[in-house]
Amino acid sequence: MPRPLRVAIIGAGPAGVYAADILTKAERDFEVSIDLFEAYPAPYGLIRYGVAPDHPRIKGIVNALHKVLDRGDIRFLGNVTYGRDITLHDIRKFYDAVIFATGAIKDADLNIPGIELEGSFGAADFVSWYDGHPDVPREWPLEAKEVAVIGNGNVALDVARVLSKHADDLLVTEIPENVYQGLKSSPVTDVHVFGRRGPAQVKFTPLELRELSHSKDVDIVLYPEDFEFDEESDRQIQSNNQTKTMVKTLTNWLVDDEPSGASRRLHLHFLHNPVEIYGDGKVEGIKFERTKLDGDGQVVGTGEILDYPVQAVYRAVGYFGSELDELEFDSRRGVVPNEAGRVLDAHGEPVPGIYATGWIKRGPVGLIGHTKGDALETIGCLLEDQPELPPAENPDEKAVIELLESRGIEYTTWQGWLKLDAHERELGEAYSAAEGAVQRERIKVVPREEMVQISRG
Repeated sequence: MPRPLRVAIIGAGPAGVYAADILTKAERDFEVSIDLFEAYPAPYGLIRYGVAPDHPRIKGIVNALHKVLDRGDIRFLGNVTYGRDITLHDIRKFYDAVIFATGAIKDADLNIPGIELEGSFGAADFVSWYDGHPDVPREWPLEAKEVAVIGNGNVALDVARVLSKHADDLLVTEIPENVYQGLKSSPVTDVHVFGRRGPAQVKFTPLELRELSHSKDVDIVLYPEDFEFDEESDRQIQSNNQTKTMVKTLTNWLVDDEPSGASRRLHLHFLHNPVEIYGDGKVEGIKFERTKLDGDGQVVGTGEILDYPVQAVYRAVGYFGSELDELEFDSRRGVVPNEAGRVLDAHGEPVPGIYATGWIKRGPVGLIGHTKGDALETIGCLLEDQPELPPAENPDEKAVIELLESRGIEYTTWQGWLKLDAHERELGEAYSAAEGAVQRERIKVVPREEMVQISRG
């Protein structure tokens, strides 16, 4: 009887889990054996470490990923870092094919003067902090009263909402204790979100926008001069229900919302292009050029410079992929060069048995649905290539475990995650049991060593 096809997937976020799920369910005349490697001790990738904790939709996505991994036909190996704990040379020895689903976790650059000043931050780094990422510092310098957030996507709104929201209103989420204490001591009064284009061109979603209005003691402030619409804007509003909904919501807020005297304000600005962050060693303000729509939904500068005094700036202009050892990398797009998921070498030729899916394949754009489509395409290529895949030298499922143990790698398993998951829920229950306490479903464990210790029992 022929042995199963051995496949390694690097990355246990949605992209990796969907690829594994699709491969296990695909029509085929051979068995598969899948190992899902993850650099963190816990699964779920950016769902655990890249989405604001007060998002109601997180739970649904996590539940779906949990069901896939809980079936038992995909082996999870956490706390294993590609390029350090295990190499491509190792992987090719034990597997017939490997799929890279490492995502994009770095901040895209914003090349303007002053971006390097103290108090200028990448949004991805801040998100990692408030999501309890195990490899970032426990403290965050929350000293600014006035803050600028550059960007008009979902991450920009996440960052602005977390910065402006009162810490006590986040206690019902899974935020770690150090994050709660940090946000509670923040002196912030005003958070400004800036976008280059108009209200009809924003990149965030209606859900993201509506969540802004749920923050207690936070006024949303808009400006009539920012509400400019050109022919392309009108076309988008008429043809796209999502755009129509968001423009209607923003316009209603502009017309109807009177200041309530809240202690914090969240300002939404459009038609602002950042040109300079200034200050003597640290951020003291930011300058923008006023833009105007050109008729095609794009913008041109007007020459008018606007100055805002702020003490911190967060750039939320996109995520960017990281280079992977032994693979080519497109440093302009932040992706592994590929054709429909088949990874390419320096000459543009497919590398047998090596594939990519998710953001490392196509760049950090699109939502979860796009990730599923990516995985479907990549798995289709793998299945098509299956007869010609270079066979693993040692396909025994125990072989890779023996290698990890010989190197002293404290890998975690799915059963280990279930222990950690239960532990975090118990922390939430213990907190909730106190008289008058907020009910908390879980409290996230932050230190990597503690996560590993609990998982390995």
